[in-house]
Amino acid sequence: MKVVIVFNHPYEGSYCNAILQSVVTGLHRAGHATDLIHLDKEEFDPVMRAKDLEAFVKAKYNSEDSQTLLDPKVLEYRDRLQEADHLIFIFPIWWELMPAMTKGFIDKVIFPGIAYHYENNGKKMVKEFLRLKGITLITTMNTPSFLYRLLFGNAIRYAFFTGTFWKLGYKNRKWISLDMVKFVSDQKRKKWLTKLESHFGRMK
Repeated sequence: MKVVIVFNHPYEGSYCNAILQSVVTGLHRAGHATDLIHLDKEEFDPVMRAKDLEAFVKAKYNSEDSQTLLDPKVLEYRDRLQEADHLIFIFPIWWELMPAMTKGFIDKVIFPGIAYHYENNGKKMVKEFLRLKGITLITTMNTPSFLYRLLFGNAIRYAFFTGTFWKLGYKNRKWISLDMVKFVSDQKRKKWLTKLESHFGRMK
């Protein structure tokens, strides 16, 4: 199986980087191929610019023409995602949402003519990544999970899963949320890493 990982954290000493290493180790142990999209190291530009919005308007009726306006990195990511059987996102939750680069990736890559096209005179979105069978999200945060649900309305779940991938028709979606990361013991953080490596080592 080909697994594409979209990773967003600029600090190499972060716990997210430790998560990434455990996930990759587990996947390789299970015999899966991985392709890492490291948004920070690849210096992805997350900003939606005027030409991107012009492309968005054109894509509804002429997707090929619209793609001439897009960032070449977006077209590269399209090609890499077309080869994915499973997609994994790893990022921290900052101020209750994803970092800017991840949000920009969603805005610019989950895009008409790239991740989906329109049917029925532009009234229906149809996904383009036909090999993609599942999406896993792994996040870290310092907020307790029950407060994140009660006070902040589970913002990531609604924005990321429901508002994006559910809308496109991806049914196999899983969220692994690690909370209170700053406050738990080193032993617990190591236990999480072991469980992640074991989980992805069993992935089929």
